[in-house]
Amino acid sequence: MATCVVTGGAGFLGSHLSETLIARGHRVICVDNLETGSLRNIEHLRDSFEFRQVDIIEPFFIDEPVDFVYHLASPASPIDYLRLPLHTLKVGSYGTHHALGLAKKHRARFLIASTSEVYGDPQVHPQPESYWGHVNPIGPRGVYDEAKRYAEALTMAYHRYQGVNTALMRIFNTYGPRMRANDGRAIPTFMRQALQGKPITVFGDGSQTRSFCYVDDLIAGMIALAESSVHEPVNIGNPVEFTLLELAEAVVDVTGSKSEIVFEALPTDDPKIRRPDITRAKQHLDWEPKIQLREGLEKTLEIAGVEQLIGH
Repeated sequence: MATCVVTGGAGFLGSHLSETLIARGHRVICVDNLETGSLRNIEHLRDSFEFRQVDIIEPFFIDEPVDFVYHLASPASPIDYLRLPLHTLKVGSYGTHHALGLAKKHRARFLIASTSEVYGDPQVHPQPESYWGHVNPIGPRGVYDEAKRYAEALTMAYHRYQGVNTALMRIFNTYGPRMRANDGRAIPTFMRQALQGKPITVFGDGSQTRSFCYVDDLIAGMIALAESSVHEPVNIGNPVEFTLLELAEAVVDVTGSKSEIVFEALPTDDPKIRRPDITRAKQHLDWEPKIQLREGLEKTLEIAGVEQLIGH
């Protein structure tokens, strides 16, 4: 039994990761300040699970041996990091420093959940890990983008100069049960609006693209990377690309909604295209997603249920 520390473990991804690690026979210590996570996400986890309410921008310590540190903590939705800009920057800097220090102390394998946002509004498509990105550091999204870019730099510095065994994962748009109905991202927003019979709000003309990865696939890729010997960044996401308008139409179809689709102004610095090159994940991890969009939307609706998806 390996002991795994999961920062942000009560969040959307963190709770699914914790659940899967426990199912694989590991012990999980979940660290979360509950700013965007929820105890409801982890209330079903009992055996081999411990919750500690901690804000990792302050130093924190684990006395028992630790084998893996999965560093997922951070506001991740625009609605959250625009509400918590300074805290987002502190989690990316102080929080990552403290999590890396924990891994160094215990000689644990460290995985940081970075993001496709490090590529910004990309000028290379699809995005390979070798692409350095096109980010506006002083735009409203910069507090998240630059926090993650700094966290990546800090992680590699700990690896190169402190000998910490690190892994670096760049996550592309992920969805599934336990996403908050009002977190501002496309799929939970569209599903909530569709199930309530309200107009579905698409930004711009809906031609901007995203690639959507179902949470089970994402977690499988995350664990495969953590249990590998890979140190360089690895994209984990679904390389099948959809326009936001196509996504809205798929949500209407899956939910059987009669909602109309309406268009609103595009947010500042909103990327026009986003699709991962997953060649590295295929080669080094033997990983690629199995669940495509329609099946994933159907599973989300079935597992989460209408009440959760509309925020009740």
